Amino acid sequence: MTFTDVIYSIGDLLTTSFQFFEVVGNIFNYSLIILGFFGFIYWMRTQKKLNDKALGDSKKIK
Repeated sequence: MTFTDVIYSIGDLLTTSFQFFEVVGNIFNYSLIILGFFGFIYWMRTQKKLNDKALGDSKKIK
């Protein structure tokens, strides 16, 4: 086995391993965007509740 065979073997391995991304496509990206939107909505609702609670208590920093 020569050095060229090793390099081509590594190239073939990488080529076959990256075919996984063709199967997945943009599904992963879309799911991250949707998860981010839901996380942002959750965070803003929680922050609103905490702000309303702080406005009702005069000892809290506003």
